[in-house]
Amino acid sequence: METKNKKFETVSIDKMIDKHIGKLGTKKRDNFENELRIELLGQAIKQARQEQNLTQEQLGELVGVQKSQISKIENSVKNARFETIMKVFEALGAKVKFNVEINHQSLAL
Repeated sequence: METKNKKFETVSIDKMIDKHIGKLGTKKRDNFENELRIELLGQAIKQARQEQNLTQEQLGELVGVQKSQISKIENSVKNARFETIMKVFEALGAKVKFNVEINHQSLAL
């Protein structure tokens, strides 16, 4: 059996995302980027909670929500209320900064 030597090309993650998801500014790419941000937010909350040795139930008590709501936020459920997420960060003692860009101009918040 003869095998052909195939040369693999190293490709950046940005090029792969452009190829398989879509270029920046397309609806599919915007949706992908938003979902990624939501997932990273959930991971940040989980990591901060674990670093403070809190269970989901304990964090929920600090925030005033059920354990299941903390679980949903950590697992990137999209319908979590912004107010609840802000309360979670406050309970964890985290500083939250926002960067809003409209028409390619940053708004200071």
